[in-house]
Amino acid sequence: MEGKAVLFKKFADLDAFDIEVAEEDPKKLVDIVVALEPTFGGINLEDIKSPECFYVERECQRRMAIPVFHDDQHGTAIVAGAGLINAMELVGKDMADVRVTVCGCGAAGYSCAKQFLALGIRRDNLLAVDVKGVVYAGREDITPDNYLYDVAANTDKRTLQEAVEGADVFLGLSAGNLLTPEMLLTMARDPVVFACANPVPEIDPDLAVATRADVIVATGRSDFPNQINNGVCARVRACVCVCVCARTRTCECAS
Repeated sequence: MEGKAVLFKKFADLDAFDIEVAEEDPKKLVDIVVALEPTFGGINLEDIKSPECFYVERECQRRMAIPVFHDDQHGTAIVAGAGLINAMELVGKDMADVRVTVCGCGAAGYSCAKQFLALGIRRDNLLAVDVKGVVYAGREDITPDNYLYDVAANTDKRTLQEAVEGADVFLGLSAGNLLTPEMLLTMARDPVVFACANPVPEIDPDLAVATRADVIVATGRSDFPNQINNGVCARVRACVCVCVCARTRTCECAS
């Protein structure tokens, strides 16, 4: 977080400092953040696991009169959405026709999926995959009170391998080396691969290019070409929301 404070200053001329809080109870964490409001012009939440992160952000936004922004959710979604728009222009595909597989359904993966839908990906063309496999309607744990209920698909596919087959876009926010060359070969023409797991991407970009010459690949790392990472935009977005006194940061605003 110290590094991100430097980015706030360098790219948005905002003075920032990090505060680590030793509290695991979401309600108590909200109370702590709210109590800090008189000191700050905005709050950048970081590294809060799902689903607690959704509650913490929502309650802080409801109770505070300053901007509250969860970087892992919205920062990642903004950059991934921009990358998707650019990639579709490069390959000449229409959002309404594109099939997307999102691998990893934590805060970042879920928010990216919602952002992709807002950008025009059809609901029946998006498959989300978590540690239990494809997030499908009727799965025992996918109940209306589960945040993944919003992205549950009506599909017979159950595994990552099945979800990737025929997909135009793979977005990974999960773990290293999950996307194999064999899986990549089953994707549609001119596949777009955002392998954003850190520090090891879902597939090494050099391996991806060696496997398919028509692939467009990006990772979450700055030492590889085409970075998809919340660090690319979150500081500027924070500057904008502070300057206009916006109380919420939403995917609708970002797009």
